[in-house]
Amino acid sequence: MMNLGEIIEKLKDVISETKIAGKVFDKDVATALNIPQATFATMKKRNSIPYEEILEFCALKKISVNWLFFDQAVDMLKAETEKFFQVRYFSDIRASAGGGAEIFDEGYETISIDEKIMHNMVGMGSTELEAIHVDGESMEPTLQDGSIVFVDRSQTNINKNGIFIASTTTGLFIKRIQQRADGMVELISDNSVYPPQAIHPDEITIVGKVVGNIESL
Repeated sequence: MMNLGEIIEKLKDVISETKIAGKVFDKDVATALNIPQATFATMKKRNSIPYEEILEFCALKKISVNWLFFDQAVDMLKAETEKFFQVRYFSDIRASAGGGAEIFDEGYETISIDEKIMHNMVGMGSTELEAIHVDGESMEPTLQDGSIVFVDRSQTNINKNGIFIASTTTGLFIKRIQQRADGMVELISDNSVYPPQAIHPDEITIVGKVVGNIESL
């Protein structure tokens, strides 16, 4: 079992490289991860690992998630890439659960994540994934505003149940999707406050299926 205390000590080493002077404390790690100090202290006590914030930190600092979690060096990762998932992480892109958002194809970080971590977050099956953020509350309680979702672009069949990322003329959406008898495509929210939206099939492209997520903390 991974230990948050050990991970924190490694994060301190990374932070100390850019800190002008003085010792690095837990509060500095909390600040670097954008987590309130009291919340961070509780997480450490419960050994609750903040995957979302750590992924963002690693992408920003361009460090290996696998080194952080498993002490695996970069050359080891290159020699055993079949054991790892390559995730394209679009930290600046939000798939809107409410209004439209921009399409994502560029401006990403490639993160190598150990299969144990990915199986914990998304389960078995998908090996080529992309990660983006959810923006809005219309998919609550299933997906929270700010959550990171993992998208499998190879899965675009909306006849299979699930949540999909859809590109439309008004932006990028994350919804349950079904085709109506009249041919129109319906975007359905899990939050009953938001009514379904009907779109002409020529105005929508299914980007991929959401296969897992990390809830915001």
